[in-house]
Amino acid sequence: MDALVAELNQHNYNYYVLAMPTIGDFEFDKKLKHLAELELANPDYADPNSPTQRVGGDITKNFITVQHKYPMLSLGNTYNEQDLRDFDERIRKALGDNFEYVCELKFDGLSISLTYENGKLIRAVTRGDGTKGDDVTNNVKTIHTIPHQIKSDQAPAHFEIRGEIFMHKAAFLRLNAAREELGEIPYANPRNFASGTIKMQDSKEVAKRPLDGFIYFLYTDKNEFKNHWDSLMAVKNWGFNVCEHNKLVQNIDDVLAFIHHWENERFKLSYDIDGIVIKVNSYAQQQELGFTAKSPRWAISYKYKAAEVETILEKVTYQVGRTGAVTPVANLKPVLLAGTTVKRATLHNANEIERLDLHEGDAVFVEKGGEIIPKIIKVNLDKRLAGSKKVHYLHNCPECGTELIRKEGEAVHYCTNDEGCPPQIVGKIQHFISRKAMNIDGLGDETIETFYKHGLVNHINDLYTLYQKADQLKTLDRFGERSIENMLMGIEKSKEMPFEKVLFGLGIRYVGETVAKKLAAGVRNIDRLSKAAVEELIAIDEIGQRIAESIVEYFAKKEHLDQIELLKLANLRFEIEEKLIELSSDKLIEKTFVISGVFENYSREELKDLIEANGGKILSGISGKLNYLVAGDNMGPSKLEKATKLKVPIISDQELIDMLK
Repeated sequence: MDALVAELNQHNYNYYVLAMPTIGDFEFDKKLKHLAELELANPDYADPNSPTQRVGGDITKNFITVQHKYPMLSLGNTYNEQDLRDFDERIRKALGDNFEYVCELKFDGLSISLTYENGKLIRAVTRGDGTKGDDVTNNVKTIHTIPHQIKSDQAPAHFEIRGEIFMHKAAFLRLNAAREELGEIPYANPRNFASGTIKMQDSKEVAKRPLDGFIYFLYTDKNEFKNHWDSLMAVKNWGFNVCEHNKLVQNIDDVLAFIHHWENERFKLSYDIDGIVIKVNSYAQQQELGFTAKSPRWAISYKYKAAEVETILEKVTYQVGRTGAVTPVANLKPVLLAGTTVKRATLHNANEIERLDLHEGDAVFVEKGGEIIPKIIKVNLDKRLAGSKKVHYLHNCPECGTELIRKEGEAVHYCTNDEGCPPQIVGKIQHFISRKAMNIDGLGDETIETFYKHGLVNHINDLYTLYQKADQLKTLDRFGERSIENMLMGIEKSKEMPFEKVLFGLGIRYVGETVAKKLAAGVRNIDRLSKAAVEELIAIDEIGQRIAESIVEYFAKKEHLDQIELLKLANLRFEIEEKLIELSSDKLIEKTFVISGVFENYSREELKDLIEANGGKILSGISGKLNYLVAGDNMGPSKLEKATKLKVPIISDQELIDMLK
């Protein structure tokens, strides 16, 4: 069990930090399952910090606000060395010459306060306004480097520890690419992604977005240590993740040498830092120096300026994604920036091109600070060429020539020719075979590209006729009988995948993995989904206007309906397996319900199960046939208006419970 824990943690590190996985997803999941089985059979030997404990749990309906025992103050910061020398001079006036500094990397993440009692993590709270923050314990427990239980008997019974939560660059790029695949707006940088993740309500979803954390300060009721450096060494021995690059130094010249070293070396790290934090080491001296209203007088942060360089815009090209989203890319004269050669920079959308007022051949400033992907920040107008042409966002798809559309209120342009635009066709099939969708063994992205180029697959359903083309497959490079056999077995096995996986695999814009599950549960089968109106779809848990409209648009296309009919003939599952419900009572028989909003004491799924267990029926939308609307907080105003208009009784979750008494 210990060996499996160590191995799986190493695989996680290889995958998310180094971006160099040494094991396949299937093999990893198999090992994780094996570890879970061993822990179940041998609970006395289970590690409380095992990777099996990081998968997330219940939905957090509302984050509770918690008062900080020790305020989470911000640090004063500077961008120049003279301010640091002035800071050092103030310290010397107060303390004399006998003191030390601790230099730490300033992580670009979000601050967190962790409370432990008797070695057990009992609470994790965000910075908030510095005096109180949100309790995000369930989400923080999914982070593999934050212990649920510390094993040391040297730690005090009660202590609070501060740290920074962040996302590694490799994980950020991978997850952001998945957002773009769904046609969603990508996050600008890892900090924003980490911040958005830690405030998600579903900790199971948080667990899918790998976060990490470093510890940088310990609070106890009585001083267990004489200085900050000793406390960092101690908490490291207790099992906390302390940054290995921290350094104890003797004077301000050592501090400046540390700052200069990391100015360039920071770009080699797997995570972002935006500066250096300098702290007086001795706790007694920290107490003597005290605090201002906003920050401690014994610490300061030096912030690096974002790396910036000037180069030439050679041309603007366009990429077409799986969902038809067309993204402009600036092709640049190669230039060295932050330790890497930059040839391309994202332009995001038409608004960005307009904001920059780009012209062909412009001299542009490119930045790579908190942004992982280089970004053009401005044009050097003094160097603009006379008579240069203004860059206009294109009107037609660069791949198939179809006129692009842009919906009101959206920044992205789309190509609607999803059945005839090559990158969309290939992207859709690649998405369909992916691990989170149909998980087809023996098929990969390059294979799909090869099949498309040779005319073997043009649609998803063509995968299920590949067995008829075995002779053609054998003529392709790197396709032996064994690999063809494994691929065909994988395709056949995919027919066993449940409805929500098939639905996710279809690649409907904005229908991610979680939304597909909600839809499958709400409509039960593809026929009902294909005929559902926007109002009916919005009535389903977590389905908003944008998703509903996208679904209706998808099923309005005859080509999509034809595809689904062919996939039905291939025996894919287009309805959920109905659970046999054992009735607790018949008190709700012949009564129909719609559940909407957020409830304090129950999840929607719990209320749904309760209604069905007592003979009631759940409808997908509000109509004259509806008997009751069970309404919680944040219910959509359109549903409320429609229910009121149709005189449908609106009840609370407590009134529903009362009906069963």
